[in-house]
Parts: sequence; C-alpha cells; structure tokens
Amino acid sequence: MLLTPRDIRELAEAGGIRPSKQRGQNFLMDPNTVRAIVERAGIGPGDAVLEVGPGLGSLTLGLLEAGADVAAIELDRALAELLPLTVRARGVDEERLALVHADALAVTALPPLPGGRTPTRLVANLPYNVATPILLTLLGRFDELRSAFVMVQSEVVDRLVAGPGSRTYGAPSAKTAWYGTAERAGTISRQVFWPVPNVDSALVEVRRRAEPLGTEAERAATFAVVDAAFAQRRKMLRAALGAWAGDGRRAVAVLEAAGIDPTRRGETLGVSDFLAIARAGEEVAR
Repeated sequence: MLLTPRDIRELAEAGGIRPSKQRGQNFLMDPNTVRAIVERAGIGPGDAVLEVGPGLGSLTLGLLEAGADVAAIELDRALAELLPLTVRARGVDEERLALVHADALAVTALPPLPGGRTPTRLVANLPYNVATPILLTLLGRFDELRSAFVMVQSEVVDRLVAGPGSRTYGAPSAKTAWYGTAERAGTISRQVFWPVPNVDSALVEVRRRAEPLGTEAERAATFAVVDAAFAQRRKMLRAALGAWAGDGRRAVAVLEAAGIDPTRRGETLGVSDFLAIARAGEEVAR
C-alpha cells in the first residue's frame, strides 16, 4: 500500500511534478520510515489526523494504513489534484481522506472527516521553510488539536524543545511551551527523501496542556513580550522591553510588579514569567 522510491518517481513524472526548493518540498520515499513515524506517533484505528503538506502521499498512506482518517491541507495544486487519485489507486475508501487545496497559514477551519469529526492530532512532514510558523499557527488557531507529531529540521527541533538558559532557547521555545510540552522523538536519515535535503531532519512531539495558561488575549500579550525580549536577547530586560512598555522606566515598573529582576535577560525566563510580565503590563497601564 505504501509508496516505494520507484512509485514516488513515477508519480512525479506522470504528474509533471518537480520538487520545489522554494516550498521546502522533500518527498519521503521509504515505507519503513513512514511506518516507524506512524508507530512513534501512536496512530491507530479511528484516529482523526490532520496532515499538512502531504505531497505525493507517502505519510498519508501510512496514516490511512494504520486505520486513521486524514484531513490534509496541500498548497501545491498539482499535488492536491494527484493525491486523491493515488489513494484511490491503493484501494482506500476516499471518504477517509478530506483534502483541501489551501495555505495552512490561512485556513480558518479544519477539513471535516466522516461523521463530521474534527482532527485532534497533527502528524506531518512540514515544509521546512515555514515549519515553525505552521506549527504555532495551527496550535494557536485550533484548540481541538491536542497533540502534534511533526518532522522538521533538526535545528528547529532543538529550538522547540529548549528550556530557559539553553543556547538554543528563544521565542519559538517559549511560544511552544505556552501550548504544552515539546520533546524530541527521533531523527530521520537524509537518504529517505527525494531530493536528498542538505539539512538533517528530526521528529518533535508537542502535547497540549490539559488547561491553557491564560486567555487568548493573554496569549497575544505574552507573545508580544516574548518577541520584544528576544529581539534584543543579549540586553537586560529593562532595556529590551523599553519599546514594548513605552520607555525604560515603565519597563522597570512592569518587571518589578511582575516580580522579575529587571537585570535578567529574556533567555532566562520561562513562559510563565513572560505571562506574569504581560499581566503586570496590563495592571500598570490602568
């Protein structure tokens, strides 16, 4: 049922498809790797899965083989037109695949699955050039997504799972922590892709918190603090947050109200600290 390297090349040739570097397209072509990803993600019969960037369908077929129903979002029109044909040729009930041709960063509703179900899990080989924005946008926009298991650049995984004080800790780390816990879930060989990428790939799993840290308004305010702090990460918070707060003196007042030492740097703060600053900023402004 799964696609072999020969299948991948034949499908691409028949559809006139050439991998686009601009869109970060590297097609997974090893069935054993596909099955390993699906198994590590814990996908089984009855799961409702969202896939972004299904490409030629390698992972899609792996998810369907495991018994999941798949809602897929594909930006490339040629690939979006080809995927249903590939699924049909493999003898899969087409109703188990809901496909939309769209930009994942622009979707405001998830494709509905049989029975009106909504996907609750994201499993994808994300386009590497926009992987972090897609992950954070989908987690922020769709509360029904309770987990994400995605393949991205290894360096991106390092940033997503990093904690305060780490060399790789930054805005993506803090923003991911708002939604839940992120853990590295394995590495993927370059040789299982076509074309072979010039970067290493890895898997990351994000599990959403049982309860959100704050409201949507507080999330937006917290992310604004995070962006300001890491825009000048080597500066002390009293300076880095000056523009965000209005001026340096106001920044110090907000930090003190939040119980944060103004001489600390953003890279030492956890997401709860950034939330405390955002809340203090609202109080000071009143």
